[in-house]
Amino acid sequence: MLTLEHLAWSLPDGTDIVKDVSLTAKDGKLVVVTGPNGGGKTSLAKLVAGLHTQTSGKIIFDGKDISGLDITERARLGIAYAFQQPVRFKGLTVRDLLEIAAGHELSEDELCDLLGRVGLCADEYIGRELDSGLSGGEMKRVEIASVLARRAPLCIFDEPEAGIDLWSFARLVETFQDLRASRQSTLLVISHQERILSIADEIVVIADGRVRQAGPASLILPMLLADESTPRCPLGKERASV
Repeated sequence: MLTLEHLAWSLPDGTDIVKDVSLTAKDGKLVVVTGPNGGGKTSLAKLVAGLHTQTSGKIIFDGKDISGLDITERARLGIAYAFQQPVRFKGLTVRDLLEIAAGHELSEDELCDLLGRVGLCADEYIGRELDSGLSGGEMKRVEIASVLARRAPLCIFDEPEAGIDLWSFARLVETFQDLRASRQSTLLVISHQERILSIADEIVVIADGRVRQAGPASLILPMLLADESTPRCPLGKERASV
């Protein structure tokens, strides 16, 4: 279980980006974080992954306070993160990345399964290099596959739909549905896409660095669709149990 307690983060110039966010994501849930651009969604995800260090507040993962741990230590505990703009690694192939993520050598069938989940053919991609051999959309899909290969207890996806074609997006949604059904991992997905929102267990709306709305997708999504520009929620809501 992931719990954020009064989490806040500011830029060096003092600008507040994340402001007193508290929420709980229960094990095995698919939680989608949405809201207007610039509202603090990606910053919140990076705080959980350890890419940013909170100004104040706590991050509790599986009962352990991980607030002071760096990204490597959090990864070892089972937190996986897929960037909105994937990092490229010179000299590594797709196979190399997936096997590093998995922690062991992968069979052809395993590689085919992982890449097939993101709409790629293993025969065409496993030998290709990550630095210049892939387009932005292809790199995005390979990175998502690497997160899937880790089988981590907590998987964070920052706008996984960005840069991928419609067919691959449909396959990705199916993969999220499969993971959601298995309850093997908690999924924290940053997304604006209605199709991803519609398969969520819970939706959290972040705006101006605060939780503006949170709850079961069956309740929150109709409100968002009714008024996409103004989330309907009490501004003083401080804790969201999801």
